[in-house]
Amino acid sequence: MTIIGMRKVSYTISGVLVGFSILALLIWGLKFGIDFTGGSLMEIEFQGTRPDQNVIVQALNSVDISNAIVQPTGENGLFLRLANISEEKHQEALVALTRLGIKFTEKKFDSIGPTIGAELKRNSMWALSIVLIMIVLYISWAFRQISRPMASWKYGVSAVIALFHDVFIPLGIFAYLGHYYDVEIDTLFITAILTVLGFSVHDTIVVFDRIRENLRKLGRRFDFEEVVEQSIKQTITRSINTSMTVFFVMTLLFFFGGVATKFFALTLLIGVFFGTYSSIFIASALLVTWYKHSLKRV
Repeated sequence: MTIIGMRKVSYTISGVLVGFSILALLIWGLKFGIDFTGGSLMEIEFQGTRPDQNVIVQALNSVDISNAIVQPTGENGLFLRLANISEEKHQEALVALTRLGIKFTEKKFDSIGPTIGAELKRNSMWALSIVLIMIVLYISWAFRQISRPMASWKYGVSAVIALFHDVFIPLGIFAYLGHYYDVEIDTLFITAILTVLGFSVHDTIVVFDRIRENLRKLGRRFDFEEVVEQSIKQTITRSINTSMTVFFVMTLLFFFGGVATKFFALTLLIGVFFGTYSSIFIASALLVTWYKHSLKRV
């Protein structure tokens, strides 16, 4: 069976994955980090043995800092995620940790107010929306000389439908991780999603560009479905090889990078995988489905 011939199977697999992702988002939602909700983040590194997390929480509770989330980093470091605290409370927290009797160094302290967090959330949504609109406009312009058998704007719409597939699946996975493993999303997550969009649409445009070249070269000697199938086969090795290079780098970053970039790397791993899949099995297949549907209407 050809790649395009498998499009119904591809649609079913993608539909199930996107459906479960949307369901996860509706039921659990995303767990936003302090970048979006406001709060304080402290990173400390102990010179001796790192204390137990419960000991840290109790020390902070002694100065009325509750609901602290403690995450280990490296061999002796800790990330402390707190509610938005004043500089006075920040100093009290340092004094409380000093009483534990283990020397430490504060490497970072960031505090974000709820107003700034809400603005970041709003700006992130605007960024994603504008990117999708610009992608449709760009592809429509880039393929403006193609009018037969498919209008240029249909290439843009097909690419964006595939991009929704690439975005919703990572969102659904992180909704699951947030609900069961308290994984939070931050501005790095939005950066990763935007990177996935750029990578995926680049991969899709490569396939579409080969379709355009083959349409000019072959003309009406081949059916549109055959042209698309041939174009995918000509570019599939390049797509997979390019994705594998990103996979190797992100896998190393996930396992050996710091806590701050761990889920950034995971987002890219998930997004690049499904982005490559959608470029091959979704975006181009949608063109063929659209073309066949238009023939039935004639």
